[in-house]
Amino acid sequence: MAEKRKEDDIKEASGFAAGGAAAGAGVAAVVGNMGLAGAFGGIAIGAAPVVAAGAVVGLAAYGLKKLLD
Repeated sequence: MAEKRKEDDIKEASGFAAGGAAAGAGVAAVVGNMGLAGAFGGIAIGAAPVVAAGAVVGLAAYGLKKLLD
């Protein structure tokens, strides 16, 4: 097996992060305006936190893939 370069790992990880961010943007577009309500009141959640959460999930998927390799 050919030795994998560090740059290839970085490119692959950023691809997973970008894919997760795109999925998060898709969820935000489909769901629309979201909010959190509790005893403290209510706050609105825009698209940016959902996109960021998607990127985190994408990186977690990359980590799981690396674990199983």
